[in-house]
Order: sequence, then structure tokens, then C-alpha cells
Amino acid sequence: MAVDLHTHSTASDGSESPAAVVGLAVQAGLSAVALTDHDTLEGIDEARAEAGPAGIELIPGVEVECQWSRGGLHIVVLFLEPGPGPLQDRVADFRAGRNHRNRAIAKRLDEIGVDIDYEEVVAQAGGGSVGRPHFAALLVAKGYVPDIPTAFREYLGSGGAAHATRPLLSPEETIRLARRSGGVPVVAHPHTLGLNTAEEYAAAFRRLAGYGLVGVECYYGECPDGIRRQLEKTVRSFGLLPSGGSDFHGSYKPGLRVGVGRGDLVVPDRILEDLRAARDG
Repeated sequence: MAVDLHTHSTASDGSESPAAVVGLAVQAGLSAVALTDHDTLEGIDEARAEAGPAGIELIPGVEVECQWSRGGLHIVVLFLEPGPGPLQDRVADFRAGRNHRNRAIAKRLDEIGVDIDYEEVVAQAGGGSVGRPHFAALLVAKGYVPDIPTAFREYLGSGGAAHATRPLLSPEETIRLARRSGGVPVVAHPHTLGLNTAEEYAAAFRRLAGYGLVGVECYYGECPDGIRRQLEKTVRSFGLLPSGGSDFHGSYKPGLRVGVGRGDLVVPDRILEDLRAARDG
């Protein structure tokens, strides 16, 4: 059977509720699904309540952005339970930094004449954590851009007219906190690291493995199948484990579906069992 170890809900920047994400995983015939919202574990209880009666395993998790000089480094932490803990306690700080960043984006949009009120962005988030995709959706709805990728390119991403940053932890600190909290840290979508050669990837994987990284997302919704398999061989050569998932965000990332990505994704359940064994070992 297959699993999906990277999904998002309305608890952060997805368009579907935590319960609905689990429902989509059931429809896809998965044996397990991880809810890995950005900087929050607030959707886990709802997702778990839906998963139990549906007979599917819910893996609690979170996605954390880290300092990284070349591109974007995000770490998905699997098996991270809600409640007190070294990383769990820092998640509140992450949300505060995200809120400050979001208000800076709103101010910059206002300064360049974009008619988006911050309260509209909060409403777009539907009570969950506000993120850049919510700004992007409003930029599309109000006709400033034709689609969400353009919103990021022209306004919200690095170099965009309203780009703003927030304080981030180093990869070393994030991985250390994750391990101390009982979680399994995994590099998400490694193609966004801003690396260009096999040597650069090798150096990065070696460095992160030295910090205690457990895995790398080899089976990713937007990567071709051939790259997925080659990446698994590469990361295993550094003593790391493969992970994978759709990175489902609903309408905020059109075309990506729970469990199957763009239609050709299969994350074998052996991958989950290897990651579980690494946690327990």
C-alpha cells in the first residue's frame, strides 16, 4: 500500500480542513497520511479523530523553514506529537515571526497601491495560520495576477515587490530540537535547495546528516519518477532514508492530489516503516 507523508490543511495554508485531508487520503486508498502544516500542530487532533474511525493511520508532523543561503530549506518533522516539547514550544515563536512577516507584506502591498486589507487575508485563511498563499489567492481574486505562481514571482517570493522575511532557525538547531522532541526530521522538496551539481548535493546531505537528519523527501509530488528513484539511491549512500509526499495544499497548489501528486506518485509504505524504525531505534 501507499502513504503520503507531506500534506497541508486549513490549519496553515491549505484549502481543505484537517478532516477533509484525511478523507482524501482514504479515497486514495492510503494506509497512512501525515499532516505537516507550517509552524503548527493545531490540525492534528481533528485529523486524528477522523483517521481513527476511517481505519487509516495519522502521522502527526510539522513543516519548518530554516536558514539557508542558497535557496529554500524546509524540514518536515514526522511523528511530532502536539503538546509540550523542545520543538513544540518553539512553534509558537515561529508563528509570531510569521505574523510579523505577514503584516510587513500587507504594509508593502498597501505602499505600492495593492488594495488588500490584512483582515481580508485573515478571512481568506479561514481561522488558520496566515501564509503567503492566502495573499496570493487574493491577488488572483482581485485581478492583480492571473495565477498563484505569478503572485509569488511578482509580489511574494524573493525579489517580489512585497517580499518580506522572518527570523528562522538554523538547520542544525531545527534538527536538534526535532530529535529531542521525538520527531523524525526530513528535508522537504530537495530541488528547492538551490543546488546545481551532484557535488553540491553531496556536501549538503553530508552536512545535514552530521547534524542528525534522518531523511530526504525523494518521492515528491512535483518531481519526475526517474529523479525520485535516483535520489533514493543517493540519499541512502549518505546513511539517510527516503521519505515522500504530495505536498498537497488544495487549491493553493492546483493539480496536486493527496497520495498521488500529479497522478504518478506512489510512496510505498516500506518508506514509512523505515522512518518509524529510525525513530524507535
